[in-house]
Amino acid sequence: MNNQKKPIYLSPPQLNGEEINFIQDAINSNWIAPLGPHVDQFENEMADYIGMDFAAALSSGTAALHLALKIIGVKSGDYVFCSDLTFVATVNAIKYLDANPIFIDSEESSWNMCPKSLEMAFMKHKAKAIIVTDLYGQSADYNSISEICKNYKTPIIEDAAESLGGEYNDRKCGSFGEISILSFNGNKIITTSGGGMLLSNNEAYVISAKKLAAQSREDALHYEHIQIGYNYRMSNILASIGRAQLKSLDNYIDKRRNIFEYYYNNLKDINEITFMPEIKNGKSSRWLSVILLKNKSYNNIKEIIKVFKRERIETRPIWKPMHLQPVFFGTPFYHYSLTPLSKNLFEHGLCLPSGSNLTDNDLDKIINILRIEINSNN
Repeated sequence: MNNQKKPIYLSPPQLNGEEINFIQDAINSNWIAPLGPHVDQFENEMADYIGMDFAAALSSGTAALHLALKIIGVKSGDYVFCSDLTFVATVNAIKYLDANPIFIDSEESSWNMCPKSLEMAFMKHKAKAIIVTDLYGQSADYNSISEICKNYKTPIIEDAAESLGGEYNDRKCGSFGEISILSFNGNKIITTSGGGMLLSNNEAYVISAKKLAAQSREDALHYEHIQIGYNYRMSNILASIGRAQLKSLDNYIDKRRNIFEYYYNNLKDINEITFMPEIKNGKSSRWLSVILLKNKSYNNIKEIIKVFKRERIETRPIWKPMHLQPVFFGTPFYHYSLTPLSKNLFEHGLCLPSGSNLTDNDLDKIINILRIEINSNN
């Protein structure tokens, strides 16, 4: 008899059963290549959902960030402001162009980019662009950030890789940037197994993205190239999966918000635990449910993660801030508060399993283990 425990992953993909029909349609049509009718339709359907006019389906969110920066005109030596608390791909895309990142701290109400810290950076540097990351399903404070960037005539690239389905002021995340990007990696709220998208209300930007993503081939009978391009387009089969997944997106958001509420209702009595706040006038997709253990050190957090791992439950720390990453040592970092908030969130934060297919039994197991570990360390 196999007594091995069932694994509980942080954010596994959830299939709705429609994917196989869409994939079969792609196969039957013989579009087994980059581009095709499902790519076109996925772009249109996602643009409609987000509330943007145009979209380009790409091979990853990182590819979308790279193209967004290039299209905005970022060149070697330029400064690009970006969120300090983010996944490294945000900054890697800046370095691909030999530009200089400048990190901006988080703020309390959303854990996203701090407008006051952003203002400090603008007083010292002229930025070619700014990348704002929407963390863990939640929008940044675009009321304040957009006003600041407007004053300094600096375009916003919205990194909505983690926040598809979230809202702010009755607008979808992914609709606040001059260019916005999405990710459909396997752990995102919907997935194409791997993929991303670039969106904009500027048609010229999206036309440029599609050309650059297809090796920058010119409109000629032969293969003509006058600039360097990339192999960044999404395949028709992956787009077919995305179209099927998109049908369930709102359902998955409801499930993840319910999971967050289940954690909250069953852990709110523990004084040591605080939960990621929801920004005023916002609605997080709660892609991940995230807590802070305010009396625990990072070493304590690591030990708790090890206990979960022994039970085959995947948890992880909050993103390690970019200013603490060895690869970016010495990069300018602006923080309005005396102690950087991003550092504090990293040292005390824990991401809990949040997949939309979690059962109440799964959640109860996670909650019970967490309670035991908190009590044993007090």
